[in-house]
Amino acid sequence: MTHTEQKPLGSPFSAVSTAQDVTAGLDLTGRTAVVTGGYSGLGLETTRALAAAGARVIVPARRPDTARAALDGVGGDTEVVAMDLCDLGTVRAAAAHIRERLTTIDLLFATAGVMATPERHVGPGWESQFAANHLGHFALVCELYPLLAAARDGARVVVYSSGGHGITDIRWHDPHFRTGYDKWQAYGQAKTANVLFAVHLDALGRGDGVRAFALHPGAIITGLQRDMTLQEQVERGWVDEDGKVIGEGFKNPSQGAATGLWAATSPLLAGRGGLYLEDCEVAGLFDPASPEGDGVRAYAVDPDAAARLWDLSVAATGAAPIAR
Repeated sequence: MTHTEQKPLGSPFSAVSTAQDVTAGLDLTGRTAVVTGGYSGLGLETTRALAAAGARVIVPARRPDTARAALDGVGGDTEVVAMDLCDLGTVRAAAAHIRERLTTIDLLFATAGVMATPERHVGPGWESQFAANHLGHFALVCELYPLLAAARDGARVVVYSSGGHGITDIRWHDPHFRTGYDKWQAYGQAKTANVLFAVHLDALGRGDGVRAFALHPGAIITGLQRDMTLQEQVERGWVDEDGKVIGEGFKNPSQGAATGLWAATSPLLAGRGGLYLEDCEVAGLFDPASPEGDGVRAYAVDPDAAARLWDLSVAATGAAPIAR
């Protein structure tokens, strides 16, 4: 992928399109999807839309009982698998369970995530946002890669990033914040990692028909803000004192899920990958002179940085390398 490929394709959808708009008339019978965090917020909307279109949906969940209760009314073929993205033992166990149940995976959505959490270190001392948002998903995809490569018509991996990737590049000198913690810098780094992950996964997987995309779903108030106080959200202009959304440009969860579903199913993206998407379209490169401030930072789609992060992630997780 080159930066020049970060150009809109003329999608028929937009920022206001919903999950139902994107999947209208879509038949996913016989297809299997894995949706991390597919029981709340954007993940639940994604699971609901995929199941309604006929797909079998596996939902790895940190809170399996809560997930089963949330999916009880969704209908379709769904299954919950216990998994904590910050615990690689559970990631490997979930992947082993999925490999026992399936022979192929057509779609994998790395939807689960955390934002602006208090300082925590998990596993061998990993910063928790980097672990939950990136390293856990990295390990899961590597464990499930043979099933993705076995998909008959090619698989797609959809990685949820954020416009927050613009906060910072990877802190190569101290990715786990051992020299001082800032929750927004940690979030921004994790979201940049999400984009770089998709870039290199696509480079490695395209020969097997595995294509990957990263995306910004838009601004949506969901459980992602659980670690922020109401006052913090008020000060940022997101909600009022009663918690009602007042920020301009906010989407509802169905609109927030639309870009991920478009990434997974749009024929416009056939033969493409390693791209960053927003508002159901390929995003342009960030232009600091633009008043909108949208687009992807060049550092987040840099192939050399993506390869460097991949090597760092393999070393950290012990994941099996994917041959190019």
